[in-house]
Amino acid sequence: MILLIRILRKVPTAITMVEAKKLPQVPESILKRRKLRAEQKAKVTQNKVKLSVKAKEKKQKIFKRAEKYVAEHRQRVRQQLSLRREASKSGNFYVPDEPKLAFVIRIRGINQMHPRPRKVLQLFRLRQINNGAFIKLNKATLTMLRIVDPYVAWGYPSLKTVHDLIYKRGYAKVNGQRIPITNNDIIENELGKEDLICMEDLVHEIFSVGPNFKKANNFLWPFKLSNPNGGWSKKLNHFVEGGDFGNREGKINALLAKMI
Repeated sequence: MILLIRILRKVPTAITMVEAKKLPQVPESILKRRKLRAEQKAKVTQNKVKLSVKAKEKKQKIFKRAEKYVAEHRQRVRQQLSLRREASKSGNFYVPDEPKLAFVIRIRGINQMHPRPRKVLQLFRLRQINNGAFIKLNKATLTMLRIVDPYVAWGYPSLKTVHDLIYKRGYAKVNGQRIPITNNDIIENELGKEDLICMEDLVHEIFSVGPNFKKANNFLWPFKLSNPNGGWSKKLNHFVEGGDFGNREGKINALLAKMI
């Protein structure tokens, strides 16, 4: 009996020692590392959620702006149409507002060119043949256009032409480099201070010649266009004489459709 009691007393102590040996001991550094990784993972997931919410809000904002610009343009067209009809009913003529925007295309090189038109072409950023740029029309730019008239073809672009030029041939100038406009972030990073965050904002600002036209136009690299389908007719003659250079007003849209 005495031996049995002693054996029973010794058994629990042996079991507890075996259990103590089996328990794994994790170093404190590993535990800290695990905790840090868990915190970093939680932060990453939180940031992803925040970014997705912001992206969704931005997408809705851009969509609303695009709808607003379309509504404004349609209203403007309807207003012009109603004014033209009223004028024709009363036997008068409707005279639209003078255009504020022009698109200028360089069609000739530098051979036998006077330094003055050469300098004006540099100011217009038209350094190569078939380069194009948007110009705000005022007294100064009209005087400059008269100086370079034999070397450029220009006119008044429509909204569709401005849209196609920027979407199909538009490149941004970022840190002096020519970068394709692949997403709206490029525009927002450069023109976000002027509340221009997407392509539709850029198109609207250029076409309407808004208060930030200069910055928006400088953001765009000069357009590099192709030769028109069918080629030029005669570069040395004015457009009204069957040639190519000079002001062709609304007919510039048909030419640009062949060059984009």
